[in-house]
Amino acid sequence: MLDRIIEIAKQAGTFLKENEGNISEIKEKGSFTNLVTDIDKGSEAMIKAFIQKNFPDHGILAEESGASSPTSEYRWIIDPLDGTTNFTHSFPVYCVSIAVERKGELIAGAVYDPNFDEMFTAEKGGGAHVNGKRLQVTTTNTLEKSMLATGFPYDVKNNPFNCVQHFEEFLVKTQAVRRLGSAALDSCYVACGRLDGFWEVNLHPWDTAAAVLITTEAGGKVTGFNGEKYSIYQRDIVLSNGTIHDEMLEVIKKNL
Repeated sequence: MLDRIIEIAKQAGTFLKENEGNISEIKEKGSFTNLVTDIDKGSEAMIKAFIQKNFPDHGILAEESGASSPTSEYRWIIDPLDGTTNFTHSFPVYCVSIAVERKGELIAGAVYDPNFDEMFTAEKGGGAHVNGKRLQVTTTNTLEKSMLATGFPYDVKNNPFNCVQHFEEFLVKTQAVRRLGSAALDSCYVACGRLDGFWEVNLHPWDTAAAVLITTEAGGKVTGFNGEKYSIYQRDIVLSNGTIHDEMLEVIKKNL
């Protein structure tokens, strides 16, 4: 299963990279900051065609076209282009994210960054890797020594979950905070030790499914804002190396 996920993630990522700067259509999805392009749709069509050919009885949940075959015990969760706004500006932080769940449990996933040719992968119980190298989260044990990442939702002007206040407080309590524009890559960077933690609101399953499996298989911890067990079908996420998790939750809970 993972080999096939890697195969199509690489194909779709290569398609994105080859078409950077060749966008012929950009549309807004409910907000002028929430974009979809013909390249997003082309990548998704490529991935869906691959699944339908090789796993015709499997269900699909995709960002642009929604869900299909909900009765199957297997479901592929697809983000054909995570970081669309970056992509439209040729800002090289975007990726393809594909995960598979069986009976509601994530069993395999891959996040492919075509700009750095990095394939982040994980299988349930089998650890996480990037280009075949085993991943492990950091051992940073205090917030003040940590580097975090976050993202702002498309409805940030309405200040959902006080995300601006969270950003301000983390900014003065940590070594640094970054805002890269791809939730999937933010999470994978925690998995590989480039970041110590990540939080965000108003996410969707396709934003987090593969990356959450990769991070937890690398030894990380994932919860919701209240510290409860995380589900990819909820909108808020706190993801960390585990040792700074409680400190992150303390900051977030003060501003809920």
